[in-house]
Amino acid sequence: MSESDDELELFRSAVGPVRRIRSDRARSRPKPPPPEATQSERDEARVMDELANAPIDFASVETGEEISYLRPGLQRRVLTRLKRGHWRVEDELDLHQMNLEAASGSIRRFLSDADRDRMSCVRIIHGKGLRSGPGGPQLKRLTARLLSRHDRVAAFASAPPHDGGTGAVYVLLRARR
Repeated sequence: MSESDDELELFRSAVGPVRRIRSDRARSRPKPPPPEATQSERDEARVMDELANAPIDFASVETGEEISYLRPGLQRRVLTRLKRGHWRVEDELDLHQMNLEAASGSIRRFLSDADRDRMSCVRIIHGKGLRSGPGGPQLKRLTARLLSRHDRVAAFASAPPHDGGTGAVYVLLRARR
């Protein structure tokens, strides 16, 4: 006999006779529930509570879509450059607190003055329409409609966020011939 056989014999004599016990006990135990990330759930609940009760920053709220227009015959890159602020804004008109009639007249006078002064790029601030009710941003639609029909307007596009976002529009004016 080898050394390992001697050890096995010694073990069997020390333990004595053994018999297998059959039991369904291990199989009848229910599966433990999956672990829960309770700290993560508490963190998410706290963030949701903070968001629900925090004051609203209306400047960060965007309503509606960006608006843009490019006069037929002009290259698409003109609009891209306008959106990026390639041209220096030479004047601006703020339509806040105006009704549609006053805003319409102000836009027409503003464009006429810009033409007279030979400006190439202006900004019109029409607002985001946060208090326009179910009709949506009325001044924004009026501005887009008037600009797209004006013969001096080559292109217009919503301003980048730092300059008013969807609440303002850059207007590129064509040079007089």
